Amino acid sequence: MGYEDITIVALFILVYAAISGRADRTMINGALVFTSFGFIVGNSGLGLLDLNVTSEGLRVLAELTLALVLFTDAANADLGVLRKTIAVPRRLLTIGLPITILFGTLVGALIFPGLDLIEVALLATILAPTDAALGKAVVSNQSVPVGIRQGLNVESGLNDGICVPILFVFLALATGEAAPQSSGILALKLVSEEIGIGLVVGIGLTFPISQFLRVAAERGWMNESWSQLPVTALAVCCFSAAQWFGGSGFIAAFSGGLLFGWLAGKAKVGVLLTAEGTGDILTLITWVVFGATIVGMGMGLINWQIVCYALLSLTVIRILPVWLCLIGTGPRIAEKLFIGWFGPRGLASIVFAVIVLNKNLPGGATIAATVACTIVLSVITHGLSANPLAMRLARSEESQGDH
Repeated sequence: MGYEDITIVALFILVYAAISGRADRTMINGALVFTSFGFIVGNSGLGLLDLNVTSEGLRVLAELTLALVLFTDAANADLGVLRKTIAVPRRLLTIGLPITILFGTLVGALIFPGLDLIEVALLATILAPTDAALGKAVVSNQSVPVGIRQGLNVESGLNDGICVPILFVFLALATGEAAPQSSGILALKLVSEEIGIGLVVGIGLTFPISQFLRVAAERGWMNESWSQLPVTALAVCCFSAAQWFGGSGFIAAFSGGLLFGWLAGKAKVGVLLTAEGTGDILTLITWVVFGATIVGMGMGLINWQIVCYALLSLTVIRILPVWLCLIGTGPRIAEKLFIGWFGPRGLASIVFAVIVLNKNLPGGATIAATVACTIVLSVITHGLSANPLAMRLARSEESQGDH
């Protein structure tokens, strides 16, 4: 990235920051603006932004962005409400997520006869997790019932971490690193390691560090200008340490954020501001890079099969499993449809797609193009529908309450 690229991105950040309040009240979400800007000024557009970002560089950027967003979203969660509404995210993660991957694999096998079944399963797994950053417009919208907001927040915070070991099992099968007969044992081992290590690292780091920071603040050890930085550093530390030890950094970031929010109490509002702002900037840069590089490259590979699967992934493949897994729970029909629709795809899918792309699988290009198409459609459709559908759900809740 040259100085001219940095100048263009910095100017865009300044402009968007100035109108961010008004933008949040419109139908157009940040991710849509950022991606569109990247595409327009990138190599496929005006050519003003010349980004030679490697797949590894994009993966690291997306991972750190997602880790910080997960940490701050979890820290802002209301654990009292979450305890009362835990049935929804529990069902979405333990029942809905596996059904989504299975359903996505079956549909993909019909649409992509040229792909190996394991490659189709990889595609379904890549597109199964929802995006905490892209779904923020709904999770932070006070018009949406708090139980649904907390449920979607927890789902998006944990489903990417749960999908990591599943992804690696399919990758091992696709590359021949594991035999089909050992897939069950490998899956159990990876799931236990990823989730277990992620939880241990996230909680194990956050508790002592939070206590240390509290003591430092009480005794006036910290300079005021530095007091906002430890939260960002803690989020990155939870993620990177878990990855280092072989666990899921996303699970570590989310679990660490939940614990940090509980320990900080009301004081979390002030100390999280800088971390949230940093997450917003990284999110903006990630989407600009995505729009300038991946979207442009994927345009030439788009065909009817890719568009068809992308549309189904955002609708039937997501909504039907959500509907099935929430049978017998509290949400009404309108709420179930709302939860099913708001399963945006974004940063986690970008990270997973880059991991698969680096393995040079025969169907890697098709997988990457399908993921890019799905994410772009998600950015557009979920971005445009977030505020209108949230308001409509709020009116539905009010009319229900009147009766």
